[in-house]
Amino acid sequence: MGRASVDALYMNSYKFCFGPWNISEGTDPYGPVTRPARDFDWKLAALKKSGFDAMMFHDDDAVPDIDSKPEAQIRKEAKELKKKLDDAGVAAEMVAPRLWFSPNTIDGGYTSNDPKHRQYAVDRSLRCIDIANILGTNLIVLWLAREGTYMRESKSGRRSTELLAQALDKMLAHNKKVRIAIEPKPNEPMDHAYIPTVGHALALAHLTCDPKRVGCVIESAHAVLAGLDPADEMDFAMTFGKLWSLHLNDQNGLKFDQDKPFGSNNLRSAFNQVRALERNEYGRHGEYVCFDVHPFRTTKPEHWMAHLENSRTTFLKILAKARSFDDKQAQKLIADRDYQALDLMVIEHLLGK
Repeated sequence: MGRASVDALYMNSYKFCFGPWNISEGTDPYGPVTRPARDFDWKLAALKKSGFDAMMFHDDDAVPDIDSKPEAQIRKEAKELKKKLDDAGVAAEMVAPRLWFSPNTIDGGYTSNDPKHRQYAVDRSLRCIDIANILGTNLIVLWLAREGTYMRESKSGRRSTELLAQALDKMLAHNKKVRIAIEPKPNEPMDHAYIPTVGHALALAHLTCDPKRVGCVIESAHAVLAGLDPADEMDFAMTFGKLWSLHLNDQNGLKFDQDKPFGSNNLRSAFNQVRALERNEYGRHGEYVCFDVHPFRTTKPEHWMAHLENSRTTFLKILAKARSFDDKQAQKLIADRDYQALDLMVIEHLLGK
């Protein structure tokens, strides 16, 4: 597939996005950084130069050191960021409260056993909503990173679920236009999370005061870590009209969260994820395809954007494969229950025969 055809698919179908944390310095739990840090202006310019449409934000990406600043300063800095984005022609896709870095969330945020820490989590989430409003997005993403426990005896699962619903209610009441998208993950950093899958997230929505404004974000790697198929999770969420954002990446089995480039580990899984998006017309309401990927630790600074650009290129090439797949022939094989032939048909299609 030529560059022109890739560009045509890109222009006519999907909008792409990533976050400033996706241009990372290569540190891991076992070693230091391998690349120098880049400031936000460099990252925004790189995003624009590479032709991406939007940027994801944590609240402290938008306003650094957010906990140390008064409300007026937070609003001022958020407005300055909004101007930078407008000048660059880049949208803010979402804002997420980064609750897992704070000393107030060691035992969880919304589900902490300390009521003062629960209040901190709610207060910061409301501040995050205010920042999102200034940046021009009504989408709040909640990765419930520390909403779990290392010891089941230390918390009640039922009580924790109720506390999560109460926190969501406060956020929904704070702004009548806000939409909350829960990003489930089964483990890491907690031993076990209270909301590990899309099914849990959508069930939690129905405990809130306005279930229509609570949906989900699916990350490919998080589904794999739960032992689930990302395409099935996407289909499930879109059956309910609840897939409001998407973090595409890849994952080599049930290991740490690797955030590998999309399709780098399992092209067939990537093919099925794109097919799920296509058959559900993902993006028709303005949803973005976001890549939550990180450069390999070995990546040189001069190749810093390759993991993001490669993920988009892979997506677009697989999109062409999904659209050129012979569905009529596939349906004949399905009707005959000749799944062996269907299996080979998919493999040959992906191999280019």
